[in-house]
Amino acid sequence: MDYVSALVPPVVMAAFFIGLVVTIVKSQGGPNKAKEDAAVDAAIALAEAAGRPAAPGDRPAGA
Repeated sequence: MDYVSALVPPVVMAAFFIGLVVTIVKSQGGPNKAKEDAAVDAAIALAEAAGRPAAPGDRPAGA
């Protein structure tokens, strides 16, 4: 029975990891994608209005 107690923790962790990956993949795109794209567009517009190029790490003022 030692083999059962040795295998249970890795199997449980693997199941949770698979669930996490599935959740992340499902949350990409859809209605969230439009909000993310809008936030990026707003940051770029804000940077252009300020007269400087947008840096990759810039965040919009409201985020």
